Amino acid sequence: MAVNSLIRPETPTPLPPISRRRPRRRYLGRKIGHHLILILICSAFLVPFAVMITTAFKTPQDIFRVPPKLLPDRWVLSNFSAAVRSMPFLRYLANTVFLVVLNVLGTMISCPLVAYSLAKLRWRGRNVVFGTVLSTMMLPSQVTFIPLYLLWDRIGAVGTFWPLIIPAFFGHPFYIFLLRQFFMGVPDSLREAGLLDGASELRIYLQVILPQAKAALATVAIFQFVATWTDFLLPLIYLNTQSNYTLSIGLYNFFGEHGVAWGPLMAACLIFTLPAVVIFMVAQRYFVQGIAVTGMK
Repeated sequence: MAVNSLIRPETPTPLPPISRRRPRRRYLGRKIGHHLILILICSAFLVPFAVMITTAFKTPQDIFRVPPKLLPDRWVLSNFSAAVRSMPFLRYLANTVFLVVLNVLGTMISCPLVAYSLAKLRWRGRNVVFGTVLSTMMLPSQVTFIPLYLLWDRIGAVGTFWPLIIPAFFGHPFYIFLLRQFFMGVPDSLREAGLLDGASELRIYLQVILPQAKAALATVAIFQFVATWTDFLLPLIYLNTQSNYTLSIGLYNFFGEHGVAWGPLMAACLIFTLPAVVIFMVAQRYFVQGIAVTGMK
């Protein structure tokens, strides 16, 4: 008699449940570590800025207190009035704004035009010119100070604003490179459509290409604004009369033979810094987009 034996399949041994808490803890640990590192890095920049702000509202007794305190016992505004009275503030401010406006205008005229020709137009020697532009970025500016000074002195421009204005209308290599990379991402079909409609190259550039580059143009404008506003070395070299001084040079009025007026100096530095911070905060959206975007969305 045949006995049919029923073979039961072996029941698989259940695996231990995979803990989901451990990967999550590792992820949170990495995130916390990254944020702590970023906070430390930001503190290296924010702490001196906070000291400058609080010192601008301190009395001399609070400034030289030992041990020092970040916040003053008594907040005063006299440092700001002393900063304005210690130098021809309005004159220096007008000179600085004049240079900023013309430098930004010259950069917005020259750099996009050169970048467009290097990115979209086909002409012999284009790559050689672009390589030359990039090579000038590798040359330290200190190397050209003396030859340029002798050149401006030969034509009688030393002591005027011209050495600080004219170079902006001939383009800046970094801004040309930045805008050229952006224009390379703009589809050629836009330019070809304009050519088919009978538009000239200038009209295509002004009405088709530039509207696509608002973020990149805003980025370049912010860079040029900050560079001109905070420039100290070039005005110090070329401006030899006090009536032509800028705010960056005017800050040296607070350094005397017998010490430094730290309260008025920090107040003047705060006034000097605020426009650049405000411009960046207002145009931050365009600035970030111009750095991140390499073409049309």
